[in-house]
Amino acid sequence: MARSPRGHVLTEVRATVDPSRHEALVAGFEALLAESRPDGLLRTELLYGDGEWRIQTLWRGREALAAMRSSTAEPAAPKLFRSVGAHPELTIMEVRASMEV
Repeated sequence: MARSPRGHVLTEVRATVDPSRHEALVAGFEALLAESRPDGLLRTELLYGDGEWRIQTLWRGREALAAMRSSTAEPAAPKLFRSVGAHPELTIMEVRASMEV
């Protein structure tokens, strides 16, 4: 078990997506995984539950997140949700403690 160093940041972009667009969302996320990753991106995942989709991304720190946001007109996760007609909401959280097994 290892603890994450302090300073990591988790972004969560969530949206309700019309069921007819679910496959397009998953395919779009898989296409993003094949692209080069921004520096500082540690992990990203597409989640679904209770009728809502979420993309959670773990960043090395706020500086890495800020660098990614300044290098593009629109970050990938909100852009992906918009491409399937959804209206994404963003939450940014600091990781205070964690455990990996």
